[in-house]
Amino acid sequence: MTAPDTDLAELAKAYGVATDFWDWQGVHTIVSAETITRVLTALGVDVTSPEALAQSRDEVWRSNWRRTLPPTIVSREGWTPWVPVHLPHGAAVRVELALEDGGTIAVPQVDNWVEPRLVDGVLTGEATFQLPAEVPLGWHLLWAHVEGREPAYATVVVTPQRLELPAGLEHRRMTGLMSQVYQLRSANSYGVGDLADLADLATWGAADLGCDWVLVNPLHAAQACAPMEASPYLPTTRRFVNPLYIRVEDIPEVAYLSVEVRAAVAAQARTGQALNTSETIDRNASWAAKRAALELVYAAGLSPRRARAFEGFCEREGQGLVDFATWCALADMHGDDWRSWPAGLQSPTSPQVDEFRAEQAAEIDFFRWLQWVLEEQLAATQRLAKEAGMALGVIHDLAVGVHGSGADSWGLGDALARGIEVGAPPDQFNQIGQNWSQPPWRPDRLAELGYAPYRDMLRTVLRDSGGIRVDHIIGLFRLWWIPQGMSPGEGTYVHYDHEALIGILCLEAHRAGAVVVGEDLGVVQPFARDFMKERGILGTSILWFEWRDGKALAPEGYRELCLASVTTHDLAPTAGYLELVHVALREKLGLLTRDAAVEEAEERAAIARVAEALEARGLPHDPSDVEEFVISLHRYLALSPAKLLGISVPDLIGDRRVVNQPGTDKEYPNWCVPLTGPSGDLVSLEQLTALPYPRRLARSVTG
Repeated sequence: MTAPDTDLAELAKAYGVATDFWDWQGVHTIVSAETITRVLTALGVDVTSPEALAQSRDEVWRSNWRRTLPPTIVSREGWTPWVPVHLPHGAAVRVELALEDGGTIAVPQVDNWVEPRLVDGVLTGEATFQLPAEVPLGWHLLWAHVEGREPAYATVVVTPQRLELPAGLEHRRMTGLMSQVYQLRSANSYGVGDLADLADLATWGAADLGCDWVLVNPLHAAQACAPMEASPYLPTTRRFVNPLYIRVEDIPEVAYLSVEVRAAVAAQARTGQALNTSETIDRNASWAAKRAALELVYAAGLSPRRARAFEGFCEREGQGLVDFATWCALADMHGDDWRSWPAGLQSPTSPQVDEFRAEQAAEIDFFRWLQWVLEEQLAATQRLAKEAGMALGVIHDLAVGVHGSGADSWGLGDALARGIEVGAPPDQFNQIGQNWSQPPWRPDRLAELGYAPYRDMLRTVLRDSGGIRVDHIIGLFRLWWIPQGMSPGEGTYVHYDHEALIGILCLEAHRAGAVVVGEDLGVVQPFARDFMKERGILGTSILWFEWRDGKALAPEGYRELCLASVTTHDLAPTAGYLELVHVALREKLGLLTRDAAVEEAEERAAIARVAEALEARGLPHDPSDVEEFVISLHRYLALSPAKLLGISVPDLIGDRRVVNQPGTDKEYPNWCVPLTGPSGDLVSLEQLTALPYPRRLARSVTG
């Protein structure tokens, strides 16, 4: 690997590609020319020769001057940004802003001389206009009417200066549960926890435990056919929801089924319920039974009233829903990797895909119907949670990206970078780095698309929710790009317009009345946390990661704007952590870069330091008394100013098993582990809610 020369480094800088960085151990690292070249190529930049590289450098400014308007202007409420308008030198121009609500505002020109440039043989000038301070929050269109040309437009997004906390949270802390929905198997589950189970957990958490919210794993859709991806953080789309979480019996049409059809649905339910005793979660078998039942319900049809509601949903979700449903139907026929489909089917806008839609209209309609059912059941879950006493209700999780062969990869086209996968550089807990096998957003294409795909995704996740957790929110500032075929340590950072991405997140959360939690763990630029605080976004603090001067961070040292918890899904449940099951697992899987004895000694020392911190606060502090120690850890966090305090559901039952081991795929049953008790026995949702310990733990911090 060779270091980049000056020309390549300057071109990389122009596209936001890092040529160096500081690793987790404070070592300054130079990114190789090979990595930078691959990343620039994925951004559509020609670096195949010195001549091409020089041409690409000139193209950076030339492409901006070719545009009449920037593709997107993202501002804040009350700001008055200047907007450049490029036009033939001397031509007249008029600019106006078409507001989201239908109004129009004239945009004044300001006196700002910019020297004209020769662009593609045309002497081109730059006029400057200033957006008025009174432009309201929302999505608007800026129109430039240039003499002798067709009108040009740009998306204008005005975002809140700061996302205010939801009602109640500003003046008090709220405690909640953190759960993997698929683990919540009940007597009526099809081997996988569903939205009815989530509603039962939420209402129990509110009524019996005094909780105000429940944070769930991403509910994004996986493949519609086997094998279904187990990881909720590697979905086929982030905009739509996994129908595996539907409770069939809660669909209104089930009540009107004929005796024969209802018996057939019941038979599929029994097949699914038999999976509740399996030692690992079998999504494929569960979905086979549930899909068969859903197809029976769908075939029974809708009443006129319900049909109109479904039509309204389809109209509101538009082409994005059509494309997703089309991908599902195509995947049924050709497999779930669109890159291996016949060439004519590899683009959602091709004539062959149009023909397929006409021929398979009923199948596509079925997949649209599934999303409508999910929207209704998600709304019902949130309503029940709040009626039971939760102030926020369900907080949804947004994954970092999507599967490279999935629906979004097919439907969003070059909005995603090809030949690149995202991940994380080596750090303390993943010392060989991580590759998440997901294509990243292209920053340039997002702006050209007016950030519409990003906005539409956020709106779906925020609908009928009290909040959103953004996994790896640092990826909205910079994201670790790994060229395919290279190791995680051979990647580099690509920078994003965080003012735009964070601002749009705040705007959509503001409209939904939701709180935003950013998972800001790992290697983080210091300014990023300051920026999040400025915009009203909560960070994430995990007790085992919080240290100061070699000691466990005192409760008073925690941030106020954060979700504090003892553990997270990428660590062992606390009882297992105290027994060092995570070290044993990482040694078994070959993920350690140091001797296991060294790792064990370091972890035991960390636990001892935490025990000392508990003792200093007068709390029980013997790690061998696991139940009391877990309660003490949560009481310790309750002494902090953190606005949100999370309790992991596995900690309520003394579960030991790791849910997910980062850096692995098939080596461990990631995301397929059901809830188990201290002895390893399966624990159903009914058993969980009947146990006395969850009340003791929760009430120790909720009162």
